[in-house]
Amino acid sequence: MLMKIKLFISFLLVTFALSGCVTVQPDPPVVVNGAAGYLEKILLPQGSEITIAIIDLNTPGVIIAQKSFNIARAPVPFKFLLPAKSIDKRINYGVVAMIKYQDKVIFQTYDRFPVINNDKYTTEVLMKAVRTEQ
Repeated sequence: MLMKIKLFISFLLVTFALSGCVTVQPDPPVVVNGAAGYLEKILLPQGSEITIAIIDLNTPGVIIAQKSFNIARAPVPFKFLLPAKSIDKRINYGVVAMIKYQDKVIFQTYDRFPVINNDKYTTEVLMKAVRTEQ
């Protein structure tokens, strides 16, 4: 009988200890989405590849997230899920894109397309044809 009481008391202590535990929910990810395209009425050659990236607009060369894949036509929808803790309110984030064919850039962004810290999480990224000198 004494063993059952000790077991019951132990059970109660464990139950009370666990009831004090709080489940912490992680912050939801920051979602940035949109589409990248161009205005020219040009079909892309087969084998074209697009690269879309979120960058630090203040620091040249800093890429926060990037995706590359083959495409047949534009505009190309995109979506990035970034951990909320990775976002720094002091950084100006932006989206850039480029399309390559046979390792040569044929379209790219020339303008800034800011996101995140301006409370804009959806954007349309406009690329322009790269001029090749003859």
